Amino acid sequence: MAPKLALRGVVVQRGGRDVLTVDALSVDGGEVLAVIGPNGAGKSTLLQVAALLLRPQRGEVRFDGAAVGADTLGLRRRLALAMQAPHLVQGSVLDNAALGLALRGVPARQRRERARAWLRRFGVEALAARAANRLSGGEAQRVSLARAFAVEPELLLLDEPFSGLDEATRGQLLDDLAGALQETGVTTVFVTHDRAEALRLADRVAVLIGGRLRQAGSAAAVFGAPVDEEVAAFVGVETIVAGRVVEVRDGLATIAVGGQRLTALAPPHAGENVRVCIRPEDVVIQLPKAEAPASSARNLLLGTVTEVRPRGPEARVVIDCGFALVATVTRLSVEEMGLAPGARVAASIKATALHLLPGH
Repeated sequence: MAPKLALRGVVVQRGGRDVLTVDALSVDGGEVLAVIGPNGAGKSTLLQVAALLLRPQRGEVRFDGAAVGADTLGLRRRLALAMQAPHLVQGSVLDNAALGLALRGVPARQRRERARAWLRRFGVEALAARAANRLSGGEAQRVSLARAFAVEPELLLLDEPFSGLDEATRGQLLDDLAGALQETGVTTVFVTHDRAEALRLADRVAVLIGGRLRQAGSAAAVFGAPVDEEVAAFVGVETIVAGRVVEVRDGLATIAVGGQRLTALAPPHAGENVRVCIRPEDVVIQLPKAEAPASSARNLLLGTVTEVRPRGPEARVVIDCGFALVATVTRLSVEEMGLAPGARVAASIKATALHLLPGH
């Protein structure tokens, strides 16, 4: 079966400069694809192409296997788009939730019933009679999402719908959206710069950096095995260090890194230069003991804490163990272990947690 949406050889230019290059990207029916990347990466441009609002200078967009031509009005009625800033028109909340249905010629009674059902689903039915210009940011975004779902689109396009919302509002709305996506099974392209949102909602993830599609695949593949250092850094790898493979035996590679020996899964060959990538959540910190603690982790490194920086309920801890190793621990663990600059610690990492990239 053909993908619901496919981009092939797409290039978008502005001022004679390429601002978006996508060799191949597709979304299967019922799939949720998260497009992630830093600000200015081209995510919104990609969404405009997918929404048939922007024609690329080169390449093609295919919908259900058929190339999209110049006449896109009929196809656009099969899509729904919710933007970062909800575009609500003058009138009531109910008027706005029913707007897409009205534009599609749905009879008045039916569109009111469907609009109310989705306002109820997103927790704002009680606001149906309120003027849309009297809503908070979170309320306005809920109405925008209700309007998008009400038209029962074949393809739902979401452009950073949680940006600018406070943490509590964002968390609840994220849960509500996840439930709606699971309930409807609508094919979705979801643009975000937030990795946690992508992991919460998406079946697959595509990474845009510098206007180019750098990697696409399952969330586990993209976050666990990034294709290069820029992708690794964006998806949360905070330790990227040069090393050299000194031995490969029994499916394991021994790598010299900063005076230490690390063990990772092969396949690199002895003598190869590599870049070792370690996610902070894969590092376990313990106080050093006379005997090494029993563990399945093949890498146990002794080091000295050089930095402890709180980040909400967690803390970012940097350890000098011949190279700078970054770990994430709870703030409670910081207090219980007395972690502070100068403290001696033991850091353990499983061989399966090390991801190797080709060295320079």
